[in-house]
Amino acid sequence: MSASDSDTTRAAEIGDVPQQWVVAPLSLFISRVTYGFTNPMPTTDEGPFLVTAKDVHDGRIDYSTARRTSWDAYRNAVTDKSRPRVGDILLTKDGSIGRVAVCDRPGVCINQSVALIQPNERTDSRFLKYLLEAPHYQDRMEGDSDGTTIKHIYITRVDKMQVAVPPLEEQRAIAHILGTLDDKIELNRRMSETLEAMARTLFKSWFVDFDPVRAKAEGRDPGLPKPLADLFPARLVDSELGEIPEGWEVGTLESLASIQGGKQLPTEECERQGPYPVYGANGIMGFAERTTHGGFVIAFGRVGAYCGSVHWTYGGAWINNNASSVVPARWPEFVLQAMLTVGFEGMRTGSAQPFIPSSSLASMGVIRPGEAVLDSFCSIAAPLRRREQAAIVESRTLAALRDTLLPKLISGELRVKDAERFLKERGL
Repeated sequence: MSASDSDTTRAAEIGDVPQQWVVAPLSLFISRVTYGFTNPMPTTDEGPFLVTAKDVHDGRIDYSTARRTSWDAYRNAVTDKSRPRVGDILLTKDGSIGRVAVCDRPGVCINQSVALIQPNERTDSRFLKYLLEAPHYQDRMEGDSDGTTIKHIYITRVDKMQVAVPPLEEQRAIAHILGTLDDKIELNRRMSETLEAMARTLFKSWFVDFDPVRAKAEGRDPGLPKPLADLFPARLVDSELGEIPEGWEVGTLESLASIQGGKQLPTEECERQGPYPVYGANGIMGFAERTTHGGFVIAFGRVGAYCGSVHWTYGGAWINNNASSVVPARWPEFVLQAMLTVGFEGMRTGSAQPFIPSSSLASMGVIRPGEAVLDSFCSIAAPLRRREQAAIVESRTLAALRDTLLPKLISGELRVKDAERFLKERGL
């Protein structure tokens, strides 16, 4: 879909764009471009967020990874160039370059790895974020960067970059279309985090802290329906893993699941989209038309920097050779949560290239409750996990749609009305 026949076009570096768009250096659309502080800042438990390049990803600021600093340092140790305002654009300029986010709250400061771009009255903040994320402008910043081991973007080159910008009303319409997709992705992310937390909390209560058992032992109400409460014993006994509920056992992971090394997928079969995820040590590395495992499978990162990572799916997957597959014989949600709860640091061997042998994973200690307790846990956890996966899969679809629309809208190849009709046809 392209501009209507009534539109005339003009040439720009990004290609032919609608005549009414302004083609000019980025500096025309911003009031400031600078970068953050270079001096050390104290770390505190509370206070303003100290955002670095590692905290900017997926189009947003991840405040869960950002450190905090003191209000005194925020006010006195840095200047305004390190204190973005709400609506300012943050652009990672060192290392993993080109990641973009809009500052969405006050009380944020940035270090030298992050550039601050302040839109002026000609420019909508969210539109400018999407413009900088478009492949053409990402390629341009990559081409203008220096460094071999560590890449650097020079901000004096960024503001000279030629951009093509529509009128403000159209900017806002484009940002609204793309933002609607991103808002739904963010909603799904938060819902997934909530569902994950619910499953984790239940597992910890029943199988780590033994809350129902301790309550019964102390003569308190365990807070569960009586048929469920009756499944838990009323005392703890010693075991090789410490105190465990009476009648429960200490087993190993291999008594609950089949563990195998992964298999290399031919490079030409790994695609950006497809029916089945391809799992490596660090998660999904692509998609394939075939699987190594159908149904529920856990992918365990067994080598490299992500050694000990745990990923999972209900719909089948290809498990690549830097991961191991863990396929539960029964109680998949229990096995998954047990693996997510265990720390694998003690199993690692090697220094330059960390590695966890399958034998070490297989011998991982697992507390084995009675089957009725396991059945009950999984009957609660399975709907949570399935809803979580549905949200994740939907977000992948939405992200793929956004990534398809973004360069077309930013270049004017696809106009707003066409994009709105396209999304309406898909119920969005």
